[in-house]
Amino acid sequence: MGIIFKTNVFLQYELLKKLQMNKLFFLILFFFGIAQNELIGQEIQKKTTEQKTIIVYGSDECHHCIETKAFLKEKKIDFIFYDIDKNPEALKEVLIKLKNANISTSNLGIPVVDKYGVLYTNNGDFQEFLKKLE
Repeated sequence: MGIIFKTNVFLQYELLKKLQMNKLFFLILFFFGIAQNELIGQEIQKKTTEQKTIIVYGSDECHHCIETKAFLKEKKIDFIFYDIDKNPEALKEVLIKLKNANISTSNLGIPVVDKYGVLYTNNGDFQEFLKKLE
């Protein structure tokens, strides 16, 4: 019985060591993920400050998005449109931009427009929103 007890203690010790190593491994992965997300955010912010084209994030099925694209075309303003319903990378990009700009996504309307590094969201009077894009 004494041998079984020592074996159980040894197994418990080995299990505890493995759990601690797993915790350490997951902590390292967690902090690596945070650091990587910060680097992605910084890279997007750097690209945003260098951009010379307006970026519109929206959906092909959203009437405000369709009207925004028509407005920009009518005013002969160059822009790039990303459908965030179909492009998960664009969705991730706009969410990081919104986070970096301290804009809440809890009650966010689309389109979201990145005009040379300044974000505009459609959360009020749509005509006022369009005027800001000129």
